[in-house]
Amino acid sequence: MQSLLRILTDNLVTPGTVTSWRDSLVLAQADSVNTDGGASGSEGGSLTDIILSGGIPGIFILLVLVALSVGAAYLLFDQVMTLRRGELIPDGVSETVRQALLTGRVAEADTACRRTPSVLSVVLLSGLSEIEFGWNQVEKAVEDSLFQQSSRLMRKVEYLSVIGNIAPMVGLLGTVTGMIFAFQQVATTRGAAGAGDLAEGIYQALVTTVGGLIVAIPSLAIYAVCRNRVDSMIAEIAYQSQVALAPIKRRPTRTVRHTAASQGKAVAASPAPSSGEQDKKLTLGANPTNTDGPKSPPIGPGH
Repeated sequence: MQSLLRILTDNLVTPGTVTSWRDSLVLAQADSVNTDGGASGSEGGSLTDIILSGGIPGIFILLVLVALSVGAAYLLFDQVMTLRRGELIPDGVSETVRQALLTGRVAEADTACRRTPSVLSVVLLSGLSEIEFGWNQVEKAVEDSLFQQSSRLMRKVEYLSVIGNIAPMVGLLGTVTGMIFAFQQVATTRGAAGAGDLAEGIYQALVTTVGGLIVAIPSLAIYAVCRNRVDSMIAEIAYQSQVALAPIKRRPTRTVRHTAASQGKAVAASPAPSSGEQDKKLTLGANPTNTDGPKSPPIGPGH
């Protein structure tokens, strides 16, 4: 019996037979891996299937998020073009205005500002328009103009903050809506839906939250950068305006308003004539020769 088993073993188990068995096992394992991967891929679905799995509410919320992202991209491009230094603070304008004011050429300073329109030019023109009223009025006009220009530049930047705050809320709305539908399915089937079905509904609902965060995070980052850019540009414009208009502060001027005020004070300080003096002046004006009162009648020879 032992010899028979040895013969069968020697005939069946050969090096070629072992190699063929090993190759067959490798191929079988590869086929099983491919089959499992294909099954898992078909079960998981692609990104498009996940996006479209939310139904009409999910698609509508995703379209809102796409619109918000397009608006954020437009605002980014607009701010990149608007907040350039050459557009806000042209080179040479403040120095030209300063040199013109040092020599008393106000008209030339005004022309230099109008020749290169910019935020700096608008601020300088506001100060030059009040030059005849003294430095205090010039400084106040510059401050008011700086506030207006800062508000104008920040008006569009604020929309980025609005988008950054709204986008997560829209995504959360989609998530809550999707979870409502998922739990509704569980309630409809009276608990027949398992944990897998519930998990599928939840991860499909979380897609909108991810979309909202993808829109919100860059929007808030761009908002912070643009806000700091506006602050730095306004500070630079304020400094250059003070330097350019400094000759007005050092130059003593006598304005029309001050002259009118001094004349009004002089008139108020002079005493008004009394009523007796006015009657006397009127009497003297009517009889300029009668200064000694009524004359006595002439004495004739019969008296």
